[in-house]
Amino acid sequence: MPLPTKGTPERKPSGGGHRDRGCRIGLVLTGGGARAAYQVGLVRHLAKRLPEFHFDVLTGVSAGAINASFLASHQGSAAEATEELSRIWLELTPDHVFRDDGWSLGGMVVRWLLNLASGGLRYRPQVRGLVDTSPLGGHLGEVLGADSGNGRVLPGIAKNLDRGRLDAVAVTTVEWSTGQTVTWVQGRDIETWERPKRRSERARLTLDHVLASASLPLIFPAVRIGDAWHGDGGVRLTSPLSPALHLGCDRLIAVSTRHEPLAPRAAAVAYPPPAQFAGVLLNAVFLDQLDQDANRMELVNGLLARMPESERGSLRLVDLVLLRPSEDLGQLAGRFEPRLPKAFRFMTRGLGTRDTKSPDLLSLLMFQPDYIRALIEVGERDAEARHEEIAALLGGSPRRS
Repeated sequence: MPLPTKGTPERKPSGGGHRDRGCRIGLVLTGGGARAAYQVGLVRHLAKRLPEFHFDVLTGVSAGAINASFLASHQGSAAEATEELSRIWLELTPDHVFRDDGWSLGGMVVRWLLNLASGGLRYRPQVRGLVDTSPLGGHLGEVLGADSGNGRVLPGIAKNLDRGRLDAVAVTTVEWSTGQTVTWVQGRDIETWERPKRRSERARLTLDHVLASASLPLIFPAVRIGDAWHGDGGVRLTSPLSPALHLGCDRLIAVSTRHEPLAPRAAAVAYPPPAQFAGVLLNAVFLDQLDQDANRMELVNGLLARMPESERGSLRLVDLVLLRPSEDLGQLAGRFEPRLPKAFRFMTRGLGTRDTKSPDLLSLLMFQPDYIRALIEVGERDAEARHEEIAALLGGSPRRS
């Protein structure tokens, strides 16, 4: 359910399309694989209703890192960026993300089985993921305008920073050798931070940072950054709002791809299939932390509001609007499952995706244009339903383009 967290009266957003000086407004985009298309609905809503608005800080993790990096790199207007981002998602098909032919998928399964049966032999088959994601690297490199001759950096980010259209952008990964969460930050007037099991590093963001952040463990292969292997930043990210707060944001919009049912579902009779176990685990690891972090922020805001400003020290009130799907995106994925490529559909059905009412695992991997379109439409409807909240937090009066 929606969770708005409000600040004190003296920090209310000003009207007339302007916002308080010195206030940084951030957008926090979480993961969810294909479900990250839901985030595009919010961007489309803002382009229509508040066309002059731009975020000062963008943070992304997992698939949300792709959207954040694209928005941070784009050189056009909000409307142009939104139109292109929507087009990219709507034209996305499974073969843009991973090789979905029977030979590739079957070969991966065989190599995994041989690896497990090898007993740790030195010359066992090497496997790094359940699918071959080489198409994703080429596709994202083109979409994000990566400079292949310069370490695959994303030059558009530096240009927007120089123009003053952006203060900072952050992408989060996990370093597999240490289990530490690393937030890679590119921006102006920023300070790095270090906390138990998480740290930040200044960097010129590259395609590898984005690919690493979006690499679902075991399913997508890890990516080498420097001398370490990195994977999906949602792993062990206990404070998804933290990067935006460290980067000085006073107001935040966070977009979750996790539906929160209002009532418990009926008890299941059959034993849960592997797909259901995997879906619950993935939600717990990657998505549930945002709700807990938002609740902590609400508690801290409540305490700070009761304290004199002179006694707050470095702590500050932060306004938050948490946008989440009004529909179960797993159930929505089940409606489009028959249209998946045959080989991929065969493999996922073997995991029991048709034996659960909400195939969350399938929803992460369903890069189907019809499903993507449905996700974007749900996101736009949800943002429209909460337009007054969003417009008030962003500090502008509601306007139509």
